[in-house]
Amino acid sequence: MNDRLKKLLELLQESEKDAFILFAVAKEYEKLNQLDLALNHYQRLYMFHPDYVGLYYHWGKLLEELDDAQKAIEIYNLGIDVSVNQNDKHAEKELRAAKYNSELLL
Repeated sequence: MNDRLKKLLELLQESEKDAFILFAVAKEYEKLNQLDLALNHYQRLYMFHPDYVGLYYHWGKLLEELDDAQKAIEIYNLGIDVSVNQNDKHAEKELRAAKYNSELLL
């Protein structure tokens, strides 16, 4: 475990539902190739903050890496709905492109 992850986990204990910290912890676990732990933190982030639009692209990409393109597509669809509701055209475009690319994997 690196120092950054240790610090983030300490912060997470103080604020277990903080969206930014949950996201940062997931990304650190990805960097350490601890993909199950990264997936767990993305799922926790979704549970507490389903409107966190930045979640969906990274969560979907991780699922693709885990060879679950079908689940990645489901996640991208959720993210597309969130981005449309938030009128976030940039996120919507990225999620639609990721979904398209994931569909090619099927």
